[in-house]
Amino acid sequence: MNHRRIFSLGAIALSGSLALGALALGPAGKVEAAAPATESASLATYEVDLAHAYVLFRIKHLGVGWNYGRFNSLAATLAYDAEKPGNSSVEFSADTQSVDTGNGKRDTHLRSPDFFNAKQFPKLSFKSTRIKRVDAETLEVTGEFSLHGKSKEITFPVEITGQGKDPWDNLRAGFEARFTLLRSDFDITFMDKLLSDEVKVTVAFEAIAK
Repeated sequence: MNHRRIFSLGAIALSGSLALGALALGPAGKVEAAAPATESASLATYEVDLAHAYVLFRIKHLGVGWNYGRFNSLAATLAYDAEKPGNSSVEFSADTQSVDTGNGKRDTHLRSPDFFNAKQFPKLSFKSTRIKRVDAETLEVTGEFSLHGKSKEITFPVEITGQGKDPWDNLRAGFEARFTLLRSDFDITFMDKLLSDEVKVTVAFEAIAK
């Protein structure tokens, strides 16, 4: 089996939508993916290493420069079938309350009803519905991205960024997804004259084969 053909993101980023820099999200998580219904000898489950997982976003400010942010609380599950990618699945979510742009006043505003409305909509999330292989290092993932009480089907490429044994003899693989969301699709339109509708999202993480 070509071990570079193992799966990832946002997502999404993020979710995510926003939008799906670098970020440490806390101690390594051990989140196990439930196996898809289809039985397959080549299906593998993974633990997502949350110490090396990221949901990042950028948005254009005043049509001039990019403003960057991230979510500091993330959960993810992953199962991958290298022989039959259609059996694979991936989910991720991020706590909107954990949004971090490096400016406390701005972050408080982003959590308010003007933007994420974190009290009413505490999470953004993505759940795959279809996965197919594009080439040895790329998968195409389709699924439902949910944010601010709205859901939208999105499709994006996932890059398999690397794979190999770590110092503890675990098989580790890395993945990165990049996609674009429109704020207006999720009814987040405040400051539409100052901030772009488009939000660029990156979702990246490392996963350890069980």
